[in-house]
Amino acid sequence: MITGELKNKIDSLWDIFAAGGLVNPLEVIEQITYLMFIHDLDESDNLRAKESAMLGLPYESIFADEVKIGERTISGSQLKWSVFHDFPADRMYSVLQEWVFPFIKTLHRDKNSAYSKYMDDAIFKLPTPLVLSKVVDSLDEIYKMMNEIQTVDVRGDVYEYLLSKIAQSGRNGQFRTPRHIIRMMVEMMDPSSDEVICDPACGTSGFLVVSGEYLKEKKKEEIFFNRQKKDHYMNHMFHGYDMDRTMLRIGAMNMMTHGIDNPFIEYRDSLSDQNSDKDKYSLVLANPPFKGSLDAESVSGDLLKICKTKKTELLFLALFLRILKIGGRCACIVPDGVLFGSSKAHKDIRKEIVENQRLEAVISMPSGVFKPYAGVSTAILIFTKTEHGGTDQVWFYDMTADGLSLDDKRSPVAENDIPDIIERFKHLDMEADRKRTDKSFMVPKQDIVDNGYDLSINKYKEIEYVAVQYPPTSEIMTNIREIEMEIGKEMDELERLLNL
Repeated sequence: MITGELKNKIDSLWDIFAAGGLVNPLEVIEQITYLMFIHDLDESDNLRAKESAMLGLPYESIFADEVKIGERTISGSQLKWSVFHDFPADRMYSVLQEWVFPFIKTLHRDKNSAYSKYMDDAIFKLPTPLVLSKVVDSLDEIYKMMNEIQTVDVRGDVYEYLLSKIAQSGRNGQFRTPRHIIRMMVEMMDPSSDEVICDPACGTSGFLVVSGEYLKEKKKEEIFFNRQKKDHYMNHMFHGYDMDRTMLRIGAMNMMTHGIDNPFIEYRDSLSDQNSDKDKYSLVLANPPFKGSLDAESVSGDLLKICKTKKTELLFLALFLRILKIGGRCACIVPDGVLFGSSKAHKDIRKEIVENQRLEAVISMPSGVFKPYAGVSTAILIFTKTEHGGTDQVWFYDMTADGLSLDDKRSPVAENDIPDIIERFKHLDMEADRKRTDKSFMVPKQDIVDNGYDLSINKYKEIEYVAVQYPPTSEIMTNIREIEMEIGKEMDELERLLNL
């Protein structure tokens, strides 16, 4: 969590952009992303130079003595943050605009630069030298504070706080699934060090980031003391796709600020023929868009065979089944309509998951979870791809609280079902005897089949009605009369006191 002076400093940085006329939160974060990248490029180059010197190995800096940009050859040192941040505002502005931005676009030739491919279409949008100078000074102070704090993931926390500004902006908030909901889903899936994880609608890469954090926290020794597993973690474990290049850039930077060197974050329409992935991933974590209908011509034919529809939420479920390996698992968020929709496509996809795969859990979430920018009721589906069935008992949980108020303010509250959900899911063997009046319970597959594959919890939950015994009417009337008499006495006493 970012608090105190550092939080205030980041808010001040945001204010500098607003004062300069940049108010779109995505554009602001994008520009900050570029500048953080340029700063980190200098820092990482210095670090590698020091490490090479200590080991007595040769090292060629990317900021070579001479760098060719277009038709000009300039001194590479001028491209370093530690050098140009001391320039006068006008000169700094021209150096960044004319030299540094074109320079970072050419870095894709350097195979060791994980950042470079995300900067290919970078556009410098800071409006004036004065705004740039203030932003650079502010970032210098933020980096200084981060270095003083020295917590494990302060860089990642800073970036997460920046991303929270998207949610606060309202319209763009759909890009962020609440962090505590993501964490709950990751903890339930408990990813291993060998996973190949995918989010086909990754946005700011929240699911991938939290998965990486979880593995770093729970399986650090297993991953980081094994060369092959560390290489897998850094370069091959995380895959994310999106159709918004700005979000891809922010998502990639989000991964990198959380210490993952080379995530596979790529521009791709996951539902189209452009996506040929099949039997590839061991874990899918996603909150796909519920934006309505697509043009059927743009949708992959493979998906339409499973579920003939234009609705994205159904097509993404079909996609998850295709891209998972046999034995691969999925935890995804779906709108409630997926659970009980009566169209043939709705029933077909539910039948496919129940009959041909192994449906494990349905967690019903309250409608306030995605406020203030959406009030839709949602659920989490957890299933395993088997292609040979395996659904026996399905675990249902009725979440009514997530630790935050369910209004637009989303203020912290004491009620929170999340720890209970995680605990119960990890011990499903103890859930069999629970009654359907409880928060969670098991439902046999046959009950689901008999109900037309309806997966809404209200279809199976039983409400316990407790009979209330009221006293006889005569007794109630006597009590009222006694209260009336008591009030009369008190009124008489009050009048007596006022007349004195």
